[in-house]
Amino acid sequence: MNKIVITGGAGFIGSHIVEHFVNAYPNAEIIVLDKMTYAADVRNLMHLISVNKIRLVVGDICHLDTCLSAVKGADLVIHAAAESHVDNSFGNSLEFTRTNVTGTHCLMEACRSENVAKIIHVSTDEVYGEVLEGSATEDTTLKPTNPYSASKAAAEMIISGYLQSYKMPIVMVRANNIFGKRQFPEKIIPKFALNLILGKPLTIHGNGKNCRHYLSADDFAVALELLAKKGVIGECYNIGTTEEYTNMQMAYMLCDIFDVDPDKTITFIKDRPFNDQRYAVDWSKITALGWTSQHSLINEISDVAQWYYDNADRYVPSADLKTLNAPTKLGKPSLELSLAKVA
Repeated sequence: MNKIVITGGAGFIGSHIVEHFVNAYPNAEIIVLDKMTYAADVRNLMHLISVNKIRLVVGDICHLDTCLSAVKGADLVIHAAAESHVDNSFGNSLEFTRTNVTGTHCLMEACRSENVAKIIHVSTDEVYGEVLEGSATEDTTLKPTNPYSASKAAAEMIISGYLQSYKMPIVMVRANNIFGKRQFPEKIIPKFALNLILGKPLTIHGNGKNCRHYLSADDFAVALELLAKKGVIGECYNIGTTEEYTNMQMAYMLCDIFDVDPDKTITFIKDRPFNDQRYAVDWSKITALGWTSQHSLINEISDVAQWYYDNADRYVPSADLKTLNAPTKLGKPSLELSLAKVA
């Protein structure tokens, strides 16, 4: 493989994908196309840029000329760029449609024009909507329930049109919630970790019983490499794990790590206009290709929290850093204890 393009590669998930593909294809030219919005950070990639392992192109996927230039000569395009925070989508839904739908359309048109050999489109398990029992397969009807998931489902319709009309070499993935280092602190783990570092309360929507499955960013990147090699054109693959926790359980685990009394720290706020109770996917299709998760949240969440402590200056004003009250070395969570407290 001579040239790989990764959109959104300066963000959380994207930067883990970039790292993995740099290691997997050390001789390939790797281009990162990123608009560098609030959730992107050049520091996520500087260790690779500084040694000329990748080239960062700052540009908007909604601009066709930018996409054409980036994907020219590409053997593989991984489309990970997206507006992804559900809370933001309720107040700024048009930006989600612009980036997730129009941006996807522009990128697919550029890939068609430049005859890109293979494209992996990163979607989300949220397009299935609530899955109260069991798990969704790739053939389950899409029932998005918020502006974010609706925009991702709409992007999939764009993909479907290009698959049918132009027979383009596209593979889609729908993954669980992804965890790891460098995630912007709007999602539950980094947000709660920084709040605990600063001695602020943990705010939970509704009753905190909403469930999510958690997948390692590193495991996700491995899955994408496998699909780049073995993924069947036109197919969609769920990527998931068995690790399922409620928001309350996540809060208790993090309180345990920081040695903070959850009863004095957790507060409840008004729920979202609609908040899916549970997501769950069946990932046997990608398992049949040889993928299986190698990481677990319960074993790695303490290291993730430690990273936020060590790198709090990325996200916290310097004046607020003086208020740090967390121990410099964090503990390991007791899963059994955390789950028992909120059973």
